[in-house]
Amino acid sequence: MLPPPPAPAPPPAPLSYVVYFDFDKADLTPSAEAVLREAQAAAGKLGGSVSVAGNTDKAGADTYNQALSELRANAVAKYMAAGGVPATVIKTSAFGEHNPAVPTADGVPHQGNRRVEIVVEPVK
Repeated sequence: MLPPPPAPAPPPAPLSYVVYFDFDKADLTPSAEAVLREAQAAAGKLGGSVSVAGNTDKAGADTYNQALSELRANAVAKYMAAGGVPATVIKTSAFGEHNPAVPTADGVPHQGNRRVEIVVEPVK
């Protein structure tokens, strides 16, 4: 009697990346670009979707922070697309100051909250 065939390998897990921004900026820093190159390579390997979520800290007005988080998400999406990730698989969202990684009081700036989170999903 033959042994049963091995179980199929589990699908690759999603990969997460975070890039940080300077205060009141949406410009990509050299360290952010290095992280994004890793994310581009992963997207090319996994071939699935890419989620890009922009965030700000709690310094400044809510409407301003919402717009800034959108600028940050768009800067990351543009960089990813310029590096070969199909724009059709990149989905952006922006949360302004409403999704802090580091809880702070309103009006308090914090580097850890000025970020874009990137999740690369494998093909399903």
